[in-house]
Amino acid sequence: MAVAGCPDYFLHHPNYQDNVDRASSHRPADLIGPSFQQSANRNSPNHQEDDVDLEALVNDMNSSFESLYSTCSMQSDSAPLLHNGQAHRPTSHPHNAEHTHTHSTSPKQRLRRSQPMHILAVRRLQEEEQQYRTSSLPAIPNPFPELCSPASSPVLSPGSLPPSQPSGTYIIKIFSEDGMGKVVEIPADMTARDLCQLLVYKSHCVDDNSWALVEHHPALGLERCLEDHELVVQVQASMTSESKFLFRKNYAKYEFFRNPLNFFPEQMVAWCQETNGPIPPSKLLQNFLNSSSCPEIQGYLYVKEMGRKSWKKLYVFLRRSGLYFSTKGTSKEPRHLQLLADLEDSNVFTVITGRKHHNAPTDFEFCIKPNKVRNEQKELRMLCAEDEQSRTCWMTAFRLFKYGILLYQNYKIPQQRKTLLSHFSTPVRSVSENSLVAMDFSGRIGRVIDNPVEAQSAAMEEGHAWRKRSQRMNVLGSPSPLHPSSLSSVIHRTQLWFHGRITREDSHKMIMQQGQVDGLFLLRDSQSNPKAFVLTLCHHQKIKHFQILPCEEDGQIFFSLDDGATKFTDLIQLVEFYQLNRGVLPCKLKHPCTIVAL
Repeated sequence: MAVAGCPDYFLHHPNYQDNVDRASSHRPADLIGPSFQQSANRNSPNHQEDDVDLEALVNDMNSSFESLYSTCSMQSDSAPLLHNGQAHRPTSHPHNAEHTHTHSTSPKQRLRRSQPMHILAVRRLQEEEQQYRTSSLPAIPNPFPELCSPASSPVLSPGSLPPSQPSGTYIIKIFSEDGMGKVVEIPADMTARDLCQLLVYKSHCVDDNSWALVEHHPALGLERCLEDHELVVQVQASMTSESKFLFRKNYAKYEFFRNPLNFFPEQMVAWCQETNGPIPPSKLLQNFLNSSSCPEIQGYLYVKEMGRKSWKKLYVFLRRSGLYFSTKGTSKEPRHLQLLADLEDSNVFTVITGRKHHNAPTDFEFCIKPNKVRNEQKELRMLCAEDEQSRTCWMTAFRLFKYGILLYQNYKIPQQRKTLLSHFSTPVRSVSENSLVAMDFSGRIGRVIDNPVEAQSAAMEEGHAWRKRSQRMNVLGSPSPLHPSSLSSVIHRTQLWFHGRITREDSHKMIMQQGQVDGLFLLRDSQSNPKAFVLTLCHHQKIKHFQILPCEEDGQIFFSLDDGATKFTDLIQLVEFYQLNRGVLPCKLKHPCTIVAL
């Protein structure tokens, strides 16, 4: 039987009771407490009770021995002590001394082994050694002592502490697409959405909830748009010194919530193939956002072998648990599936270096990069799709599987904020515009035009009169409309959608960077005809180009897209018309491709 606070030797030693009696008989009576005497008497042979309370006995012994140790330690400078607690008295008779020594050799050895003074000294020595070992560590109490072994230290080491959350303020440098940068100071808990709102405010941009923060790795040739809920400081901690943040438009960030069928072809969604009939878009999105469902994206992908330049065409499955490929054709059996990449600790990136850098079979390359990888290209999982729609499907499904309902919440936050502000916002027209009224000054006295139809016709007549005045100025000696300094030929250069003399490849790159959604457009100077312009338009994730040619009629220059069937005096009128009417275009002009300097 083990008793708390007492060594096992005290309980199992055969002469334990004899040692206790001898120790109590040799000590002065004033050093033996009453409780010790009572316990000793209770355990004597003359006591009537049969049961022995060993726990109470040991506790009384410990308290008495501790008081004895403190008393004897005070007297140790003047008189040495024997192990039994009595003072050493030198004797003048050598025979008696020898007799005493021979008579008490065996009892003294037995008493020395169970003497509490020695045990207390050892305990203090152990405590001092323990304090010396842990003196260099911070005195942090262990919140989980039950998980520590008895031999381990009760003080936590610095390496065992959980990583602390970032706090304070940090310096972040943001670059625009023209290479100019801006340094901002942000708190540690600022998200990508909040930083974009701050940059929109500082740059005086139009806040249409399509701005994004891009993580750009020039050494690896990769980039991706940060999700709105991601912490900028945490993302920066995983970037190298060569990496940087870009501030640009991304119209395709949440476009799959508006047009899911354009992003998820039925032949790539396994759930759509198993059901009969068309799948409604809302049900398709619910299947992706519901964590209990098991949607699956499947199809062929070119996979680059790790550490090699060769590519293999494999049948790949994307699930919530990861990206897998089949070792036997298109089989989905678990024994034929092998893991390619994990979704939890990875992010999907677009490869921007082109197919020649990695010897890719197509131009539609993307990559799955683990968060721990910095500049090691061997650890990247390089993938290549057949076309742009397939690549967009794989990358969008990756985001949905990883973040799930968080993406939908990010998509809904701007709409809820807009709905909340609409109850307190002013009318669309400003106060100064609302105070204006249509006036007729054709007579001797001006009058207010109350009839809306009459007011609209008066405005149209005023516009025609303005054009006639500009034509008369040109006839009287001002430059012709074809001259570069003419108003109709230079007014479009102030618009955000006009990008001047950029190449065809640069226009493709800008459209791809800002999201290949329907209606994304820009205008540029024609490289083949110096007097013409080109409209670059994205439709169904394909980029098309339309030439805008000048035509002359009655001495005035117009611009047309359809060989003169529809003519416009300047490019601003042309863009405004096709924003309202599709005309000869495959779709209306919806999203201007813009670049803002920070």
